[in-house]
Amino acid sequence: MKLGVFAVLFGEKSFEEMLDYVAESGLDTVEIGTGGCPGNAHCNPDELLASDEKLQAFKKSIEQRGLSISALSCHDNPIHPNKAAAQAAHEIFQKTVLLAEKLGVETVITFSGCPGESEQSQHSVWVTCPWPTEHSEVLKWQWEQKVIPYWSEQSKFLREHNVRVAIEPHPGFVVYNTETMLQLREACGDNIGVNFDPSHLFWQGMDPIKGIRDLAAAGAIFHVHAKDTAIDVYNTATNGVLDNKPYSDEKARSWIFRTVGYGHGEETWRNIISALKVNGYDGAISIEHEDSLMSIEEGFQKAVAFLKPILIREGLEKMWWA
Repeated sequence: MKLGVFAVLFGEKSFEEMLDYVAESGLDTVEIGTGGCPGNAHCNPDELLASDEKLQAFKKSIEQRGLSISALSCHDNPIHPNKAAAQAAHEIFQKTVLLAEKLGVETVITFSGCPGESEQSQHSVWVTCPWPTEHSEVLKWQWEQKVIPYWSEQSKFLREHNVRVAIEPHPGFVVYNTETMLQLREACGDNIGVNFDPSHLFWQGMDPIKGIRDLAAAGAIFHVHAKDTAIDVYNTATNGVLDNKPYSDEKARSWIFRTVGYGHGEETWRNIISALKVNGYDGAISIEHEDSLMSIEEGFQKAVAFLKPILIREGLEKMWWA
């Protein structure tokens, strides 16, 4: 496996400065944001698609530092009920696919998105329970009228350009767990897989190892994020895990995102890495930082220091088993 980083973390650095810092930190890959929620501080798809000279210079800058691109990311909601928002997300997704093809990058990461409850909606509606019965009716309408038609078309587009999409399951969108991920893949195409992020499973009470086994059995793990979640057992015991308080209100929340190792210890992460390897994944482990208790520098460097020995040890053990 290769250790990498979701480079939007370093949006305040120039492209060249970011690459130098990542290489100096001993990483192997970069995940590049092209637009949507992560933004595109280091990559302008319109410019790169319009100029082969700029495209080649972009590639060379990465390769000459001994790095590779693990994925291009454009997290957004392409089935947003607001037509302008949906169109913007759709356009950046398709441009990202075209750019991935030109760069020789296999994987584009995004969210599944979430529609509203009807054609009149202006905001997305995430259904979390089957009752009252209109919730079930809304969910059925969303999948049949919006989700499956959109992603079936995108599966065809992806196939035309030899690129695959890694959907990042996240509450608030129609794909948020293993079951809904496999539902989308079965309905729309096997070039639709997952960007596996344990942090999104931890706070839903899911077991990442079970998720890895089920998703890998379907050949659905395309990319992996390294991010942790810390559960406040007392707030959770009082309020459960459905928590809409601001992320900055750490003391009152049931859970918060943390740097790897600050939510779950080395044994848990060692088991996650080993499960990925045993189940056939040998791609990038891309560090993502959303820890409100640490600066970018501190969170990133602690994640690197935590994960490097695990990846090295896991690799040696795999060689020994072989």
